Amino acid sequence: MLDIVIEARRAEISTGFAVKRILPYQLRRMVGPFIFMDHGGPLNIPATTLSNFDVLPHPHIGLSTVSYLFSGNVTHRDSLGIEQVIKPGEVNWMTAGKGITHSERFEDPAMLTGGELEMIQTWVALPEKDEESDPSFDNYKPDQLPVFTDTGVWMRLIAGDAYGLKSNIKTHSPLFYVHVILEQGGRFGLPNGHSERGAYIVKGSVEVNGTTYKAGQLLVFTKGVDPLIIAKEQTTLMMLGGEHLGERYIWWNFVSSRKDRIEQAKEDWKQGRIVLPPMDNEEYVPLPEGKSKPAGGPPPNALS
Repeated sequence: MLDIVIEARRAEISTGFAVKRILPYQLRRMVGPFIFMDHGGPLNIPATTLSNFDVLPHPHIGLSTVSYLFSGNVTHRDSLGIEQVIKPGEVNWMTAGKGITHSERFEDPAMLTGGELEMIQTWVALPEKDEESDPSFDNYKPDQLPVFTDTGVWMRLIAGDAYGLKSNIKTHSPLFYVHVILEQGGRFGLPNGHSERGAYIVKGSVEVNGTTYKAGQLLVFTKGVDPLIIAKEQTTLMMLGGEHLGERYIWWNFVSSRKDRIEQAKEDWKQGRIVLPPMDNEEYVPLPEGKSKPAGGPPPNALS
């Protein structure tokens, strides 16, 4: 029934800003097209140290970054000239394609002081035909995303299709991405029609087939099974998956089906050939040392 249970690991993405890294994992590189997953927070950030948590301008190729907040806010700036503050329940969907740079900064003390910051960021690998597409960015508001409720269950479909619902977010391959809140005793199942499916426990705990699983675990299920997920307490889940795209290389912030394309992106960044965001171009993250690994392998110093 369960293919694997992945335990989140600690990773630091900026000074003092540690996250729980879920994907990639040595024994399970991807779930459908999802090749990367970080869970940041919950954090209480003093206003005097907000800037320490900033993620400086950095590049991406061959993927879409998907940012989703539970609390707080983050200011996104990219090389397309877009500036967007993302708030809880919204989705920032940035497709890098042939190349984009962006930063993520924490600039609103009024919202964060005394409150919490908590977010999930995933990366969705692109099909080979779209890896060199033009970059794009979209922000989607909560009222643009389908919501379903039932006894003990609240669910928002972030992207793709699941449970008879379809999101308006533009994607490049078959997938689903769902935010679920279960009250104690609430019961929920996996969506049908997708070959690879997983459920990450953001908070709380669940029982599956008589075994209890806790926050910080990603449950990846065997193809074709239809498990019943029962909340042991109030629980938040992020469910994700879809169709596998084939082998992918991932190194730092670069994803590609071709190793040579990763090497080209490394050299382009090192030589300053990738444009910085026009509204945030005075500093950037330098290229780390390391070698590309097929289909994942925890990327060195990966940034959101």
